[in-house]
Amino acid sequence: QVQLVESGGGLVQAGGSLRLSCAASGRTFISPTMGWFRQAPGKERDFVAAISRGGTSAYYADSVKGRFAISRDNAKNTVYLQMNSLKPEDTAVYYCAATNRRTIGSLTEEYDYWGQGTQVTVSS
Repeated sequence: QVQLVESGGGLVQAGGSLRLSCAASGRTFISPTMGWFRQAPGKERDFVAAISRGGTSAYYADSVKGRFAISRDNAKNTVYLQMNSLKPEDTAVYYCAATNRRTIGSLTEEYDYWGQGTQVTVSS
């Protein structure tokens, strides 16, 4: 089992920045592939970004390319999501996810473990 705890959400004005963190604990001796998803009210949970086990490969949704950056520190069992140039449409609950699959996936069903989510609100 892997437990994930997100932090760093909050309220920010459009154009601002936030950095989300996700701390993993439990069965983390095999660093999992990690991802970030988000879910706005009344909408499905959408893929945002994912990073490979070693941190050498990353994959982004088109809507966040060039604005968001995913990174990880395996020594700290933590993955980050740096969010710049935030827009009101980025408002959502952001979820951290993990999987022991070797490939980087963008589908929710490809991930086995989920955090409780952190709210990000971008005001116009």
